[in-house]
This record gives sequence, structure tokens and C-alpha cells, in this order.
Amino acid sequence: MNIVGQFLAIIRKDLQTEIRTKEILSSMLLFAFLTVVILNFAVDLKPRVLREVFPGFLWVVFIFTGLLGLNRSFKNEQENDCIYGLNLAAWESSIIYLAKTCSNLFFMLIMEVIIVPIFFIFFDLNPPSLLGIFILTIFLGTFGFTAVGTLIAALTANTKSNEILLPVILFPLIVPLILGVVQVTKGVFLNLPLESWSYWLKIILIFDLMYFLVPALLFTYLLEV
Repeated sequence: MNIVGQFLAIIRKDLQTEIRTKEILSSMLLFAFLTVVILNFAVDLKPRVLREVFPGFLWVVFIFTGLLGLNRSFKNEQENDCIYGLNLAAWESSIIYLAKTCSNLFFMLIMEVIIVPIFFIFFDLNPPSLLGIFILTIFLGTFGFTAVGTLIAALTANTKSNEILLPVILFPLIVPLILGVVQVTKGVFLNLPLESWSYWLKIILIFDLMYFLVPALLFTYLLEV
């Protein structure tokens, strides 16, 4: 089997496992929905203030919901040391990282496609006029989060307290990315001038590139530890 075949086989295995168990996506959707409901009843803000804090609410839900998926992304592979079997079968260990990143990204995007409209309905907000930039920002932020998060999830998978270690290690790494996506989302919702937030898009792209290339290079050494 060639590299592309191995890459697709791992993704197909993750999707088939999720269809059978429904562990990752169902827990993410339930957590995200309950968080949106709690936020809706907990805050009573004027429309202008709500549009200012809405980007923060949105990304808080995305990040904490994404942690649930990352915590479970290597759960099956750790049982009976299946991760080492995947490593032996793959031509390059980085293929495992790329496939798991794509699987995690897929699950998160599905969650976001469902939760974002619910956000708008519950908070009585209209989609921003720059809808394309809004969607692009969500994709870039989610990609960067899953790219570095997949590496940290693999790093902490064998530890007893992986559910605690994952956010402790991950959050400091993604601070620049989260600042960027929140600022761009805020600029889009408040219709701020392009020059006031466009440079944050460049920062997001730079960190996305770093968060993707560095873990891909380190993943091989991680499996050898």
C-alpha cells in the first residue's frame, strides 16, 4: 500500500470507529450545546456589548469542546499498543500524525457547522457581512488547534492523568493563535476597518504553518520515546 493509501486507511479506520461507537462527535456536540445554553441564560447583554464578547464565547466553546475530541483521539490506539502496530505498518510515522490530524479536524468542523447556527439562534445574532472571512477564520483557527493538539494528545496519551496534562501543555502553546482568531472574529462582527485586524490573519497563518510542520517532524521521535 502506498503512502496515500495508508493515509486514507487510517482516516477510514477512525471514521468507521466513530460511526460504530459514536464516542467523539456525540460527546463534543452535547458539551458544546450545553455550554451554549448555559452562556445564553447566564449573560444578559446589550446587542453592542454582546457582539464584542461573542467571539470570545465562540472560541471558548470551540477550544474546550475540541479538548474532548483530542483526549479520545488516541484512546483506541493505546489499547493493546495498537499505535506501535500502526507505526510498523506505515512507511513514515508522520503519516499517522497527518491522518489523525485530518480526523480530528473533520470531527471539529462537523461540530462547528452544527453549533455556530445554534449560537446565532440562541444569542439572536445575524451572521456577519464578511461571512467568507468568518468561515476562513474558523477553519484556520481549528486547523492550528488540531495540528498542535494532535501532537500533544499523542504525547500525553500514555500518562495516567492525560486529561489534565493535555490542556496544561496545550493552552500556553495556542495563546497566540487564540488571540488572533478572536481579534479577527471580533473585527468581522463589529465591521471594524480591515487594517485594524488584517495583520492578525497573517499571524494566524504563520502559527498554523508552525503548528503543522513542527509536529509532523517531531512525531516520529515521539513514537520512539
